[in-house]
Amino acid sequence: MPRRSPLKPRAESSADGDRHPGLIIRHHGRGALVETPAGNRLECTARKRIRDLACGDRIEWSPAGDGQGVIEQVLPRRSVLTRPDHRGRPRALAANIDQLLIVLAPEPEPTAALIDRYLIAAELMPARAALVLNKSDRLTPANRTDIDRMLDEFSALEIPVVRVNTREANALTPLTGLLSTHTSILVGQSGVGKSSLVNALLPEHELRVGELSEASGQGRHTTSDTTLYHLPGGGDLIDSPGVRDFHLWHLDKTELAQGFREFADYAQQCRFHNCRHLNEPGCAVQAAVDAGDISARRLESYRKLYAQLEAAEGRLGDY
Repeated sequence: MPRRSPLKPRAESSADGDRHPGLIIRHHGRGALVETPAGNRLECTARKRIRDLACGDRIEWSPAGDGQGVIEQVLPRRSVLTRPDHRGRPRALAANIDQLLIVLAPEPEPTAALIDRYLIAAELMPARAALVLNKSDRLTPANRTDIDRMLDEFSALEIPVVRVNTREANALTPLTGLLSTHTSILVGQSGVGKSSLVNALLPEHELRVGELSEASGQGRHTTSDTTLYHLPGGGDLIDSPGVRDFHLWHLDKTELAQGFREFADYAQQCRFHNCRHLNEPGCAVQAAVDAGDISARRLESYRKLYAQLEAAEGRLGDY
């Protein structure tokens, strides 16, 4: 069965004659494994002027002989998920994502503060966000109440929440329903079971990994690779080990409030148009918290993140 491609069927050439459309399904250094609309795959190297490739990028490439290609252009992105490099500079991790699936589990203990950071990233990309409670069969009387309370807080923000596990028949159905019409990426702490979810969603995962490695000529697929897979039930899934933890050091603190969706309507009612929702008089966001319309924990989380971003300004070069 030919591989499905999310690119619209079209002739594999452009007005330039020797340029062809493609999708990056794996990125490594200056090289990338590119998929054509027909489902063929070839290894391509980017032109020197192209400095920021990501898995999920739509590109144009030209033939370079021996089944190889050269990436000539990266087409405009609908969205991009970034992470800081070793110097603290933002680098693209995955592009054209429209859904961020935040995976958590009873163990390690989920933290609302980390979920807040992922939700901020989703709001600003922009992309839809959903919470996936994996290993739901391991909930116990000791942890169920706290986890349910935390999930209820996010459900109140109209963020979808699904509970799944890989042990029971049909237990992944809620997740496959979320995935079928989106290009998604799984994010979350180490140990929450992202790899087990990928293996369950892609029954022939190891075979697919081998096929990709053979197609790229790069040898064995490594844990540092970010790879896009076409799901058998529809939708695409980007698997990346680079999102085990998540920080917002590259974010301008003036953008932070935009990542808290429940602030939007109230912020327009603040006394000062540039209210930071810290301790300013006439802050409508604080008034909404006092009235019970906004979570006090979420406002405190925002203020802590604001202070961290403010402290980090001017020091990014030290990372």
